[in-house]
Amino acid sequence: MMKTKTPLWTSQAAAEATGGTVTCDFTVTGISINTRTLKPGDLFIALVGPNADGHDYVATAFEKGAAAACVSHRPPVFDPDTPLLMVEDTMQALQDLAVAGRAKLPGKMIAVTGSVGKTGTKEALKRVLGDQAKTDASIGSLNNHWGLPLSLARMNGDDVYAVMELGMNHPGELRPLSKLTRPNVCLITTVQAAHTEFFESTEQIADAKAEIFEGAEAGWTAVLNADIKEFSRLQAAAQAQGAAKILTFGEAGDADFGVVSFHLDALGSDVVARTPLGEVAYRIASPGFHWVSNSLAVLACVHAVGADVFKAAESLARLTPPKKRGERFEIQMPSGSFVLIDESYNASPAAMCAAFAVLGAQPTTGQGRRIAVLGDMLELGDDSAKQHRDLGDVLVAAQIDTVYLAGEAMHHLWTALPPSMQGHHALTSKDLSEVVKAAIQPDDVVMVKGSAGINMSHIVEVLRSLETSPRKVED
Repeated sequence: MMKTKTPLWTSQAAAEATGGTVTCDFTVTGISINTRTLKPGDLFIALVGPNADGHDYVATAFEKGAAAACVSHRPPVFDPDTPLLMVEDTMQALQDLAVAGRAKLPGKMIAVTGSVGKTGTKEALKRVLGDQAKTDASIGSLNNHWGLPLSLARMNGDDVYAVMELGMNHPGELRPLSKLTRPNVCLITTVQAAHTEFFESTEQIADAKAEIFEGAEAGWTAVLNADIKEFSRLQAAAQAQGAAKILTFGEAGDADFGVVSFHLDALGSDVVARTPLGEVAYRIASPGFHWVSNSLAVLACVHAVGADVFKAAESLARLTPPKKRGERFEIQMPSGSFVLIDESYNASPAAMCAAFAVLGAQPTTGQGRRIAVLGDMLELGDDSAKQHRDLGDVLVAAQIDTVYLAGEAMHHLWTALPPSMQGHHALTSKDLSEVVKAAIQPDDVVMVKGSAGINMSHIVEVLRSLETSPRKVED
């Protein structure tokens, strides 16, 4: 028997939230702004963007099962009984629904930002808190001026905890997102050189990240990385915004959530951490030291919302990397198998270095090689050439055997690599994909990473096509 979905918005509630009018009564079970991902029962909001007008897709939305549409003008081909929410501005309507959705939450809201580690940490919090009580979280990387209000508008209102990811690449972007989210806990994972096309220094990036504090609820807690040089700057900003408490995490000796010891291996880490409640030992089922740091941030947030830190530590053992952020697949070919690590979602200098450390820690057998397949890092501005060249020394130190590169900026890395490490350089991921596909041998460990705009996921798809049903590697 098919399970009935819980109603999310009635026409009356949606009209009250937005100040709109309805053509007839309706009930929706979800909200969508994209017909490609719309589900039956959704309210389709026809947003008007720089490249597309959602009103052109209203008919498609109903064909795919939308229960109603939010529009600023009536589509001419619809009869009067079509369920519509009529508003003056559909983007404002989405934000109004977000405000009303946030107001439904009876529990604690955690907002997560940072130069790297946002999505992984958000997913980790969703998992560990979800093991203790009903927890909502933004889906994927819906963290911008469209995605965040969409996530908030989708909240059911019976959650004990909610975790929202807030993203930005320009100054001033986090402030309105924070005011929509109204967090009880604000986490900044780290501050690194990212989006440097729009920032002159990491201090400026830190100031932009600190905007997350500006919408926080009274009595809020800041969770900050004690290991970064911008810590004092962020601490001062949190104090200036009236933080009731500041919790710190990292290797620093005085961090509230600190590292006592850790052991890294190919599939994860064993950690002993110091907490205000005493030491806790746990396993993380995601490899790399960056996950050790992320886990401390997770435990600090759990403590900040009053959940059980020790139960959360136990949950970390069941946490595997999110999609396209370290997923591992064992690809079986007729002649043998190789391991594919999919890091294709995005890239920055710090994220690249963390990924190389993970790849360098992978064991190989036989004639197996550690292979890095890399695409351009975008939005680095005048620093781009240097930031790409500097990856060469990190790859050498990580003992990567062969490197394949896609994109114009990656030519700077190509010239910095020792000839013995040079696999191939192409201008596009599509041009590189067949070269990499032909080069893979049994026992290789292959990591694919690059900024989303370079479409390195295409290479992942090509490599996964070597087997009709690749097997995901579990801990």
